[in-house]
Amino acid sequence: MEIEFVGAAQTVTGSMHLVRTAHGTILLDCGLSQGKRRESYERNKHLPLPIDEIRTVVLSHAHIDHSGAIPLLVKSGYHGPIYATPATRDLVTIMLRDAANIQEQDARFLNRQAEKQDLDTEPVVPLYDEQDVLEAIGLFHSVPYGHSVQLLPGVSLKFLDAGHVLGSALTVLDIEENGTTRRLVFTGDLGRNNMPILRDPEVPEGVEMLIMESTYGDRLHDPIEEMENKLCEVLTRALARGGKVIIPSFALERAQEVIYSLKRLRATGRLTGVSVYVDSPLTTQLTDVFRLHPECYDAETRQLLVRRSSPFEFDGLRYIESVEDSKAAVADPRPAIVIAASGMCEAGRVLHHLRAIIEDKKNTVVIVGFQAPDTLGRRLVEERTQVKIFGVARERRAEVVVLNGFSAHADQADLLRFAEACRKGGKLKQVALVHGELKQQNALAAELSKRGFDRPAIPAAGNRVTF
Repeated sequence: MEIEFVGAAQTVTGSMHLVRTAHGTILLDCGLSQGKRRESYERNKHLPLPIDEIRTVVLSHAHIDHSGAIPLLVKSGYHGPIYATPATRDLVTIMLRDAANIQEQDARFLNRQAEKQDLDTEPVVPLYDEQDVLEAIGLFHSVPYGHSVQLLPGVSLKFLDAGHVLGSALTVLDIEENGTTRRLVFTGDLGRNNMPILRDPEVPEGVEMLIMESTYGDRLHDPIEEMENKLCEVLTRALARGGKVIIPSFALERAQEVIYSLKRLRATGRLTGVSVYVDSPLTTQLTDVFRLHPECYDAETRQLLVRRSSPFEFDGLRYIESVEDSKAAVADPRPAIVIAASGMCEAGRVLHHLRAIIEDKKNTVVIVGFQAPDTLGRRLVEERTQVKIFGVARERRAEVVVLNGFSAHADQADLLRFAEACRKGGKLKQVALVHGELKQQNALAAELSKRGFDRPAIPAAGNRVTF
């Protein structure tokens, strides 16, 4: 058996890994690389995959850096099955259609920019369109948590709950070769324990090869309770100045977690008298999907549903869908809290809100998730004094606050505990770290080595490991 690390190798986005067995080749995830518009477009338009070789695809969860290239794979000739949990299938149906729409908008923008600058370049064409998305969705097979299915002769799949986002899964592959069955586990993105809404990550038994994410491999998150206190302090400070608070948020999971925290702050009387807007049609649609999958919820959230109290509704909260209402929210000078996508500030309605508030020091931008290099979100985290929004340089006078405790990714301690639990419950021989920047991966590998793990691998793109 051989594993080739194609994407999210010594970087965070573009998750793709090939598992070659005697029975055929399996693709784990098929994500888009994210970053600067034109650079990411060039990276994504040519899939670095042997498409004719791939027999089946397994998707860990719906985030675009894990799922976003699936329609391009299908457009390029793949027509085999794609396996995911029921919640992930429902989510990607919405998210991939949205991704196709964003690509069309980006192509128009880049082509207009090239025309204005009289650049002699090839026109930008969307990677795929809605028809490609619909063809891809038709290939999906839903597999509930804990159920085993045969992917290929001699290869079976079981999903366990990864606790990262709704429907996220640990991929457990049992692969028989030469009379011996070996167990490979791919974490996808691993969640945290004791987070609101979702269940904690499960721990698989009998793991021999572990492919583990490492996004926050060099740091620890603050407890979620402390994050709510810090969020309350930031909101109180900004609103007292008469400012607006803009929270760029990933439409899947992060937005719902922030909404739930605001609901709890409102319920305890710590956040009153201010309007809260969710200005993201995608978030609204995805929140509707959350309501369809209570099987993914933890006990506390299920109790809310029993009492007919939605985790995603409270007085003063308004979901905005129309462009006109979005423009009105942007233009309204009154204090408010606005949750808007995209999470890395590279597209979507959040850009209009940032353009309106970024130059006024009474306003605040709250960053609640990982920001990839070369994104506007990363430049805000770095507190650059000048940032470009819609191609125009603007002075950043607004306060920027980073609250990484809301992250749905496991931190270093979570990752170490998970790896040790896998070792305790089986005969773990190899660990490969993916989905992280090199600095974070080196730190995590060093900690794993201290705990007796034998030479954790940090594969680069194109590297292969024989197991």
